[in-house]
Amino acid sequence: MRRIIFVLGLMAFVAAFATTALGAVRVKTLPMATFSGDEVTLTGGNFSGLGNVPAIAEFQVTAGLATYTCTNPQGKASPGQNPVAAQPGSVSVADLGNADHNGRGTIESLSASVEAPTGVTAADAGCGGGGAAEQGKWTVTLDSLTATAAHLVITQDDVIVFCRDYTINGPATGTPC
Repeated sequence: MRRIIFVLGLMAFVAAFATTALGAVRVKTLPMATFSGDEVTLTGGNFSGLGNVPAIAEFQVTAGLATYTCTNPQGKASPGQNPVAAQPGSVSVADLGNADHNGRGTIESLSASVEAPTGVTAADAGCGGGGAAEQGKWTVTLDSLTATAAHLVITQDDVIVFCRDYTINGPATGTPC
């Protein structure tokens, strides 16, 4: 019976220590996001208390807007009236290098961008014209892509240890997820 109590006590201690160890990540410098057109660049994150389990950062632009130029059947171009939601781009991944640096990890630079939506119609872009038959005669050309939101998550062994969301008009250091 004593052995069972000892083992249960030891398991409780190990579980408490493991939880404390995962919660021990300290942010020395918050990563900062810079929005520029369709791209967002993340720099300057500095962390400690990561231990020797590799910490992996995954960064993705999650939202954006695409604008289009509409050209009517007579060849006259005008800006579309409706921005269209852009597609999230690929995920940028980096090992923070903490396993080789006594539990300290750094985000040097991560970049990600949005992608243009596919299948945008004249109606989607807000081209003028009289009705559905007339709208089918307009052509739409991508004019610009603008990233508006991004997401950073840092994991160790598939456990999230840090998470930030960034928006184009929000603070450069983002907000907690």
